[in-house]
Amino acid sequence: MFKNVQMWLPAYIKQGLIRRRPRYPLHVLFAFVDHFEPEQEPGDPVDLQVDRLDEWIKRYEERYRDHADGRGRPPQHTYFFPQEQYNPALLDKLSAHCGRGFGEVEIHIHHDNDTPQGFRDKINNFKDQLVTHGLLSRDRIDGRVRYGFIHGNWALDNSRRDGRWCGLNDEITLLRETGCYADFTLPCAPADGQTGKINSVYFADDDPQRPKSHDRGRDVVFGGRGSGDLLLIQGPLTLNWKNRTRGILPRIENADIGAKTPLTRERMLLWLNTCICVRGKEDVLLVKVHTHGMKPRHFDFLLGEGMEKGFSLLEGEFNDGERCRLYYVTAREMANLVMAYNDGIDGPVPELIDYRYLLL
Repeated sequence: MFKNVQMWLPAYIKQGLIRRRPRYPLHVLFAFVDHFEPEQEPGDPVDLQVDRLDEWIKRYEERYRDHADGRGRPPQHTYFFPQEQYNPALLDKLSAHCGRGFGEVEIHIHHDNDTPQGFRDKINNFKDQLVTHGLLSRDRIDGRVRYGFIHGNWALDNSRRDGRWCGLNDEITLLRETGCYADFTLPCAPADGQTGKINSVYFADDDPQRPKSHDRGRDVVFGGRGSGDLLLIQGPLTLNWKNRTRGILPRIENADIGAKTPLTRERMLLWLNTCICVRGKEDVLLVKVHTHGMKPRHFDFLLGEGMEKGFSLLEGEFNDGERCRLYYVTAREMANLVMAYNDGIDGPVPELIDYRYLLL
C-alpha cells in the first residue's frame, strides 16, 4: 500500500473513533531529538567534523539563547550521538555546549548483522566513553548509568522487512540489560520499521525469537505502576488532510523537522490533537519531534530564521500561561515525567523532570 500506511492505518482509524482529547489548561512538553551525525560521509576528516560542530554550537547558542519557554528556559536539543562515530574532541565540545544549558547527549547506533555480545560490547563501551565526558544519567533507585536510545536506519529490534541494519530479534532485551531508560526512535513512517501502535507512550515486552516486539505494548497509565522490557515514547504520526499530494491523498505527518518541513501552526495543532500523554493525564501532552541536524540540507535551516520562527511560534501561541504553558525539555526529562506519572506522582512539571534519572 501507499508508503507502508497499511502498517499503522488501523490504529489511526481506531484513534479517530475513540479519540482522547487534550484537557485544558494544557501543559505542553516539547522535546527536539536529533539523529546527530557529524560524519556525514564515510571517512570525513576529523577536522571537518570539528568545524561543523563548532559552527553548530556557535550559531545555536547565539540564535536561541534569548528564546524561552514558560519558565525562562531556552530550547533544549537532545543529541543522539552515533556510537560508531565516537571522537573525544567532538564529545568534549558537545558536553561543554550542553553544560551551558542547551541540551543533553544520548545514544544512537547504526549496526548491521550484529550479535548479542557485539551489541552489548558496543553499548557498554560507548556508555563508559560518554561518562568520561560527564554525559548520560544515573538511576536514582539502583545507581546504574542509564541512557536514552534512537536506532539508526529505523531498524529497532530488527524491524525492517529486509532484515538489514540490525540483526537482533532480542534487541529490546539487550537495551534493558544495558540500561536503556526509554527509546525515542518512533515514528519512522513511511519506513517499514514503523509500528502498528502509534501516538503512544507504552511498555513493550520482548519476544527474543521474533523481530519488532515493540509493535504492540501496554499504555502507561497514571498510577498504573506498569513495567516492561522497554519504555517507548513516540512522536506524533497522523495524516494531514489539509496538505494533500496532487490535491488528493493526504500527506503523512511524522513530526520530522527540516528545511522542507518547518514547524508551523498547522503542524503543531496536528501534533497536539494526537494527544500523546500518560493516560489519565490528558492535561500534559508530550510533543517529540525529530531531525537530522548535521545533514547539509537541514543545517542552515535549523540554525537560521526558519527554525527560529518555529520557536517564536511556540512561545507566542502555545505559552500564554493560562490556557497553555510550554516547557522545552530533553528526552531524559520527558521520560522522568512519564515515570513519575506511572508511579502516581503528580505535581508541577519542573518538579518531576528529574524524578528518577539524574544527570551525572
